[in-house]
Amino acid sequence: MKKGLGKGLGALLGENDDFLEKFEEREAAKTGTVSVPLSEQEAVTNELSIDAIMRNDKQPRKTFDEAALDELVNSIRVHGIITPIIVVKKDDDRYMIIAGERRWRASRRAGLRTVPAIVRNYTPQQVAEISLIENLQREDLNPIETANAIKQLMDDHGYTHEEVAHRIGKSRSAVTNMLGLLTLAQKVVDMVALKRISPAHAKILTSIDDKEAQCNLAAKAADGKMSVRKFEELVRAFKNPDSDNKNKFIFSPEFQELIQNMQRVFATKVSAFGNNTKGRIYIDYYSRDDLDRFVELVDVLKHKDM
Repeated sequence: MKKGLGKGLGALLGENDDFLEKFEEREAAKTGTVSVPLSEQEAVTNELSIDAIMRNDKQPRKTFDEAALDELVNSIRVHGIITPIIVVKKDDDRYMIIAGERRWRASRRAGLRTVPAIVRNYTPQQVAEISLIENLQREDLNPIETANAIKQLMDDHGYTHEEVAHRIGKSRSAVTNMLGLLTLAQKVVDMVALKRISPAHAKILTSIDDKEAQCNLAAKAADGKMSVRKFEELVRAFKNPDSDNKNKFIFSPEFQELIQNMQRVFATKVSAFGNNTKGRIYIDYYSRDDLDRFVELVDVLKHKDM
């Protein structure tokens, strides 16, 4: 195997990847052993066959941006892999990725036969934690992937909310809020994963047990139709139907038909907030062409009244 030049891991991975050094220092402190900083260790880079490397089935990240991956493929074809991937040995001739699956995927697409890799000696528990921490630091995960990864850590190793929060460098409340997203209706979970509603919107829905109601309410806020504050008001009114807001979000069939007709006329999403006598109507637009079309429609109505 081709050996590297003995660069420190910090230099090989770049200054944003010092999480491995901090992780090993913390593990050493727990066991009472002396830890030599990785920046002072000899980090040996091996050229491994790309076919000898396998992905981690428990990798938290499940989705990869295809456009960004194609850009990385083009970069690798020109410059090669600048940052080695991190792997653990599985058997005599197989290795599993800890960090760098995106680089590995792009390398396969670019037609590389070998990739630079650093082989580390980690337990399955450490591999799971490092995979999650690396993605969290790079902000590569959507909220649902993060929540599933945290739950997997807890299920596999018996962590409490407080313990897992300490392990991944998050607050206990942040962990609890993330895990709460997984209790929502699957349709709502999918909307969060696709960024149709924000985690803040979704968190408000965790106070409602009715799954169908969760879906109906989430649809009203989807795609930026409602701020978090307005959504809180909507959910509060739903939960307290006997309050002063009793009829705040109830529309007659005629009003609902009006909204549907407006959607057909404007050829875009139209939503209402209020009741039959008072409220707001929102007309979504996504481009200058949409706005130009609205202007033409208004001009037609103006001239019709003249």
